[in-house]
Amino acid sequence: MKRELTEILACPVCKGELELSVKEEKAKEIIKGSLYCAKCKVHYPIEDAIPNLLPPEESA
Repeated sequence: MKRELTEILACPVCKGELELSVKEEKAKEIIKGSLYCAKCKVHYPIEDAIPNLLPPEESA
């Protein structure tokens, strides 16, 4: 996932801002990490450079 995407991504539940947390990055691409919505208190994982933005009840 490119860092620039964080500027246009929003929480799928409340449409709020997401905070990026990076665990692994290569060549300006985020490989592992998470996006966090402080309003909903939900973490959305980033695995293999793909953010999983399914709402919590749909990702289980």
